[in-house]
Amino acid sequence: MNEPVAYLGPRGTFTHEATRALFPEDHTLHTPCDSIPDVLTAVDRGEFPYGVVPVENAIEGSVTLTLDWLVHHVDVPITGELIYPIAQHLMVHSSRAGEPLSKITRVLSHPQAVAQCRGFLRENLPKAVVTYVDSTADAARQVRDHASETWAAIGPFMAHQLYGLQLAAQQIQDYENNFTRFIVVGKEWAHPLVLPESRKSSLLVALPSDYPGALYKVLQSFVEEGINLSRIESRPTKKKLGTYHFFIDAEAELSQSGMERALTSMESWGCQVRRLGSYPCHSYQTLNKARVDNTSWEAYNHR
Repeated sequence: MNEPVAYLGPRGTFTHEATRALFPEDHTLHTPCDSIPDVLTAVDRGEFPYGVVPVENAIEGSVTLTLDWLVHHVDVPITGELIYPIAQHLMVHSSRAGEPLSKITRVLSHPQAVAQCRGFLRENLPKAVVTYVDSTADAARQVRDHASETWAAIGPFMAHQLYGLQLAAQQIQDYENNFTRFIVVGKEWAHPLVLPESRKSSLLVALPSDYPGALYKVLQSFVEEGINLSRIESRPTKKKLGTYHFFIDAEAELSQSGMERALTSMESWGCQVRRLGSYPCHSYQTLNKARVDNTSWEAYNHR
Protein backbone atom coordinates (compact mmCIF):
# COMPACT_ATOMS: atom_id res chain seq x y z
CA MET A 1 0.00 0.00 0.00
CA ASN A 2 1.33 3.44 -0.92
CA GLU A 3 2.02 5.65 2.11
CA PRO A 4 0.79 9.25 2.15
CA VAL A 5 3.10 12.28 2.19
CA ALA A 6 1.89 15.70 3.32
CA TYR A 7 3.48 18.72 1.66
CA LEU A 8 3.05 22.48 1.51
CA GLY A 9 0.56 22.87 -1.31
CA PRO A 10 -1.24 23.38 -3.48
CA ARG A 11 -0.20 21.34 -6.51
CA GLY A 12 2.15 23.17 -8.81
CA THR A 13 4.43 24.69 -6.15
CA PHE A 14 8.15 24.12 -5.70
CA THR A 15 7.39 22.04 -2.60
CA HIS A 16 5.18 19.84 -4.78
CA GLU A 17 8.06 19.42 -7.23
CA ALA A 18 10.46 18.59 -4.39
CA THR A 19 8.02 16.06 -2.95
CA ARG A 20 7.74 14.30 -6.31
CA ALA A 21 11.53 14.07 -6.50
CA LEU A 22 11.89 12.70 -2.98
CA PHE A 23 8.87 10.39 -3.03
CA PRO A 24 8.19 8.86 -6.49
CA GLU A 25 4.45 8.87 -7.10
CA ASP A 26 4.27 5.13 -7.79
CA HIS A 27 5.31 4.56 -4.17
CA THR A 28 3.49 7.30 -2.24
CA LEU A 29 0.33 9.40 -2.21
CA HIS A 30 0.98 13.14 -2.24
CA THR A 31 -1.43 15.24 -0.17
CA PRO A 32 -1.21 19.06 -0.26
CA CYS A 33 -1.73 21.08 2.92
CA ASP A 34 -2.57 24.76 3.18
CA SER A 35 0.36 25.83 5.33
CA ILE A 36 3.67 24.78 6.85
CA PRO A 37 2.09 24.44 10.33
CA ASP A 38 -0.60 22.18 8.82
CA VAL A 39 2.06 19.85 7.41
CA LEU A 40 4.13 19.69 10.59
CA THR A 41 1.10 19.31 12.86
CA ALA A 42 -0.38 16.52 10.73
CA VAL A 43 2.87 14.54 10.96
CA ASP A 44 3.19 15.26 14.69
CA ARG A 45 -0.33 13.90 15.26
CA GLY A 46 0.40 10.75 13.27
CA GLU A 47 -2.01 11.63 10.47
CA PHE A 48 0.83 11.30 7.93
CA PRO A 49 4.04 9.28 8.21
CA TYR A 50 5.99 11.89 6.19
CA GLY A 51 5.89 15.60 5.50
CA VAL A 52 7.89 17.91 3.21
CA VAL A 53 8.41 21.62 3.90
CA PRO A 54 10.93 24.29 2.84
CA VAL A 55 13.46 25.37 5.44
CA GLU A 56 16.00 27.62 3.70
CA ASN A 57 16.53 29.56 0.47
CA ALA A 58 19.89 30.67 -0.89
CA ILE A 59 18.63 34.20 -1.64
CA GLU A 60 16.06 34.95 1.04
CA GLY A 61 17.50 32.89 3.89
CA SER A 62 15.70 30.69 6.37
CA VAL A 63 12.00 29.94 6.34
CA THR A 64 11.45 31.12 9.90
CA LEU A 65 7.94 29.70 10.13
CA THR A 66 9.34 26.19 9.65
CA LEU A 67 12.08 26.74 12.24
CA ASP A 68 9.79 28.27 14.85
CA TRP A 69 7.11 25.60 14.41
CA LEU A 70 9.72 22.86 14.85
CA VAL A 71 10.88 24.49 18.08
CA HIS A 72 7.68 25.60 19.75
CA HIS A 73 4.78 23.53 18.47
CA VAL A 74 5.72 20.02 17.32
CA ASP A 75 8.15 17.25 18.14
CA VAL A 76 8.94 15.60 14.82
CA PRO A 77 12.34 14.31 13.64
CA ILE A 78 14.03 15.52 10.47
CA THR A 79 14.61 12.45 8.30
CA GLY A 80 15.70 13.73 4.90
CA GLU A 81 16.91 16.70 2.88
CA LEU A 82 16.75 17.86 -0.73
CA ILE A 83 18.60 20.79 -2.29
CA TYR A 84 16.37 21.93 -5.15
CA PRO A 85 17.21 24.50 -7.88
CA ILE A 86 14.65 27.28 -8.07
CA ALA A 87 13.79 28.70 -11.49
CA GLN A 88 11.09 31.38 -11.52
CA HIS A 89 9.06 32.05 -14.68
CA LEU A 90 6.66 34.82 -15.67
CA MET A 91 3.36 33.34 -16.88
CA VAL A 92 0.35 34.91 -18.60
CA HIS A 93 -3.03 33.69 -19.78
CA SER A 94 -2.86 31.74 -23.03
CA SER A 95 -4.99 34.38 -24.75
CA ARG A 96 -2.21 36.92 -24.12
CA ALA A 97 0.65 34.90 -25.56
CA GLY A 98 3.06 37.12 -27.46
CA GLU A 99 1.91 40.41 -25.98
CA PRO A 100 4.69 42.76 -24.80
CA LEU A 101 5.50 42.77 -21.09
CA SER A 102 4.60 46.45 -20.94
CA LYS A 103 0.91 45.51 -21.13
CA ILE A 104 1.05 43.60 -17.82
CA THR A 105 -0.59 45.68 -15.08
CA ARG A 106 -0.41 43.28 -12.13
CA VAL A 107 2.02 40.56 -11.04
CA LEU A 108 0.84 37.92 -8.57
CA SER A 109 2.98 35.51 -6.56
CA HIS A 110 4.12 34.35 -3.16
CA PRO A 111 6.28 36.91 -1.30
CA GLN A 112 9.34 34.65 -1.48
CA ALA A 113 9.04 34.31 -5.26
CA VAL A 114 8.62 38.06 -5.70
CA ALA A 115 11.66 38.71 -3.50
CA GLN A 116 13.76 36.44 -5.71
CA CYS A 117 12.81 38.45 -8.83
CA ARG A 118 12.95 42.07 -7.63
CA GLY A 119 15.60 43.09 -10.14
CA PHE A 120 13.67 41.67 -13.11
CA LEU A 121 10.44 43.35 -11.99
CA ARG A 122 12.13 46.70 -11.45
CA GLU A 123 13.72 46.63 -14.88
CA ASN A 124 10.95 45.10 -16.97
CA LEU A 125 7.68 45.80 -15.13
CA PRO A 126 8.28 48.98 -13.11
CA LYS A 127 4.63 50.11 -13.32
CA ALA A 128 2.99 46.77 -12.60
CA VAL A 129 1.31 46.35 -9.23
CA VAL A 130 2.69 43.45 -7.21
CA THR A 131 0.07 41.40 -5.34
CA TYR A 132 1.08 38.78 -2.80
CA VAL A 133 -0.91 35.53 -2.68
CA ASP A 134 -0.65 32.33 -0.64
CA SER A 135 1.42 30.36 -3.17
CA THR A 136 2.90 30.45 -6.65
CA ALA A 137 0.26 27.92 -7.70
CA ASP A 138 -2.51 30.17 -6.41
CA ALA A 139 -1.03 33.02 -8.49
CA ALA A 140 -1.15 30.82 -11.60
CA ARG A 141 -4.73 29.78 -10.86
CA GLN A 142 -5.86 33.38 -10.48
CA VAL A 143 -4.27 34.37 -13.79
CA ARG A 144 -5.97 31.42 -15.47
CA ASP A 145 -9.35 32.37 -13.98
CA HIS A 146 -9.13 36.06 -14.98
CA ALA A 147 -8.55 35.93 -18.72
CA SER A 148 -9.82 39.47 -19.23
CA GLU A 149 -7.22 40.94 -16.86
CA THR A 150 -3.71 41.91 -17.93
CA TRP A 151 -2.17 39.89 -15.11
CA ALA A 152 0.91 37.70 -14.83
CA ALA A 153 2.08 35.15 -12.29
CA ILE A 154 5.55 34.23 -11.09
CA GLY A 155 6.11 30.58 -10.37
CA PRO A 156 7.62 27.22 -11.32
CA PHE A 157 7.42 25.48 -14.67
CA MET A 158 4.97 22.94 -13.26
CA ALA A 159 2.44 25.69 -12.52
CA HIS A 160 2.49 26.81 -16.14
CA GLN A 161 1.76 23.22 -17.18
CA LEU A 162 -0.98 22.54 -14.62
CA TYR A 163 -2.87 25.78 -15.23
CA GLY A 164 -2.44 26.05 -19.00
CA LEU A 165 -0.55 29.35 -18.97
CA GLN A 166 1.99 30.71 -21.44
CA LEU A 167 5.57 31.55 -20.50
CA ALA A 168 6.14 35.27 -21.04
CA ALA A 169 9.69 35.19 -19.67
CA GLN A 170 11.81 32.35 -18.32
CA GLN A 171 14.45 32.15 -15.59
CA ILE A 172 13.65 35.59 -14.17
CA GLN A 173 15.22 35.06 -10.74
CA ASP A 174 17.88 37.66 -9.94
CA TYR A 175 20.61 35.17 -9.00
CA GLU A 176 21.62 32.11 -10.97
CA ASN A 177 22.49 29.98 -7.95
CA ASN A 178 19.02 30.03 -6.43
CA PHE A 179 18.39 26.90 -4.40
CA THR A 180 15.89 25.95 -1.72
CA ARG A 181 16.53 23.36 0.94
CA PHE A 182 13.55 21.13 1.69
CA ILE A 183 13.36 18.75 4.62
CA VAL A 184 11.44 15.53 5.20
CA VAL A 185 9.97 15.06 8.67
CA GLY A 186 8.41 11.97 10.22
CA LYS A 187 9.36 8.33 9.94
CA GLU A 188 12.88 7.18 9.15
CA TRP A 189 13.14 7.44 5.42
CA ALA A 190 15.30 6.42 2.45
CA HIS A 191 14.89 7.17 -1.23
CA PRO A 192 13.68 4.03 -3.03
CA LEU A 193 16.28 4.30 -5.78
CA VAL A 194 19.10 6.77 -5.14
CA LEU A 195 21.71 6.55 -2.39
CA PRO A 196 22.31 9.76 -0.43
CA GLU A 197 25.19 12.03 -1.39
CA SER A 198 25.96 12.70 2.27
CA ARG A 199 24.43 12.58 5.73
CA LYS A 200 24.15 15.22 8.39
CA SER A 201 22.59 15.89 11.77
CA SER A 202 20.51 18.80 13.01
CA LEU A 203 20.49 20.07 16.58
CA LEU A 204 18.74 22.71 18.62
CA VAL A 205 20.92 24.16 21.36
CA ALA A 206 19.79 26.48 24.17
CA LEU A 207 22.66 28.13 26.02
CA PRO A 208 22.81 28.39 29.80
CA SER A 209 21.89 31.88 30.98
CA ASP A 210 24.56 34.32 32.15
CA TYR A 211 27.41 32.14 30.94
CA PRO A 212 30.17 34.24 29.31
CA GLY A 213 31.55 32.63 26.17
CA ALA A 214 28.85 29.95 26.04
CA LEU A 215 28.47 30.02 22.24
CA TYR A 216 32.25 29.91 21.86
CA LYS A 217 32.34 26.80 24.03
CA VAL A 218 29.61 25.16 21.93
CA LEU A 219 31.61 25.73 18.77
CA GLN A 220 34.83 24.63 20.45
CA SER A 221 33.19 21.32 21.44
CA PHE A 222 32.75 20.50 17.76
CA VAL A 223 36.21 21.76 16.82
CA GLU A 224 37.85 19.48 19.38
CA GLU A 225 36.09 16.47 17.83
CA GLY A 226 36.91 17.49 14.24
CA ILE A 227 33.23 17.93 13.31
CA ASN A 228 32.42 20.45 10.59
CA LEU A 229 29.34 22.63 11.01
CA SER A 230 27.55 23.53 7.77
CA ARG A 231 25.05 25.92 9.35
CA ILE A 232 24.36 27.77 12.58
CA GLU A 233 21.44 30.14 13.07
CA SER A 234 19.81 31.82 16.04
CA ARG A 235 16.08 32.15 16.66
CA PRO A 236 14.42 33.89 19.63
CA THR A 237 13.26 31.64 22.45
CA LYS A 238 10.09 33.79 22.71
CA LYS A 239 10.55 33.75 26.48
CA LYS A 240 12.80 36.74 27.12
CA LEU A 241 14.31 39.48 24.99
CA GLY A 242 17.88 38.64 24.02
CA THR A 243 17.61 34.87 24.55
CA TYR A 244 18.03 32.50 21.62
CA HIS A 245 17.97 28.94 20.42
CA PHE A 246 20.68 27.92 17.97
CA PHE A 247 19.95 25.65 15.04
CA ILE A 248 23.11 23.73 14.13
CA ASP A 249 23.73 21.41 11.18
CA ALA A 250 26.72 19.13 11.64
CA GLU A 251 28.35 16.90 9.05
CA ALA A 252 28.31 13.85 11.29
CA GLU A 253 25.86 11.25 12.54
CA LEU A 254 24.42 11.60 16.04
CA SER A 255 25.62 8.06 16.74
CA GLN A 256 29.27 8.84 15.96
CA SER A 257 31.49 8.79 19.02
CA GLY A 258 32.88 12.28 18.38
CA MET A 259 29.38 13.74 18.12
CA GLU A 260 28.28 11.98 21.29
CA ARG A 261 31.26 13.39 23.17
CA ALA A 262 30.62 16.91 21.89
CA LEU A 263 26.96 16.83 22.93
CA THR A 264 27.73 15.26 26.31
CA SER A 265 30.29 18.00 26.94
CA MET A 266 27.78 20.75 26.14
CA GLU A 267 25.10 19.21 28.34
CA SER A 268 27.54 18.83 31.22
CA TRP A 269 27.95 22.59 31.59
CA GLY A 270 24.31 23.51 31.23
CA CYS A 271 23.32 23.54 27.55
CA GLN A 272 19.98 22.07 26.59
CA VAL A 273 20.45 20.01 23.44
CA ARG A 274 17.57 18.71 21.36
CA ARG A 275 18.51 16.14 18.74
CA LEU A 276 16.40 16.92 15.68
CA GLY A 277 17.67 13.98 13.66
CA SER A 278 20.36 12.41 11.47
CA TYR A 279 19.31 12.00 7.86
CA PRO A 280 20.28 11.42 4.21
CA CYS A 281 20.95 14.44 1.97
CA HIS A 282 20.12 14.56 -1.73
CA SER A 283 20.39 17.06 -4.55
CA TYR A 284 17.82 17.37 -7.30
CA GLN A 285 20.49 16.94 -9.98
CA THR A 286 21.30 13.45 -8.72
CA LEU A 287 17.67 12.42 -8.36
CA ASN A 288 16.77 13.79 -11.77
CA LYS A 289 19.68 11.93 -13.39
CA ALA A 290 18.21 8.69 -12.08
CA ARG A 291 15.00 9.50 -13.96
CA VAL A 292 16.67 9.73 -17.35
CA ASP A 293 19.41 7.13 -17.25
CA ASN A 294 18.96 3.36 -17.45
CA THR A 295 17.78 3.13 -13.84
CA SER A 296 14.72 5.35 -14.23
CA TRP A 297 11.67 5.33 -11.97
CA GLU A 298 9.93 3.09 -14.51
CA ALA A 299 12.80 0.59 -14.57
CA TYR A 300 12.80 0.53 -10.78
CA ASN A 301 9.07 0.02 -10.55
CA HIS A 302 9.13 -3.00 -12.88
CA ARG A 303 12.25 -4.77 -11.68
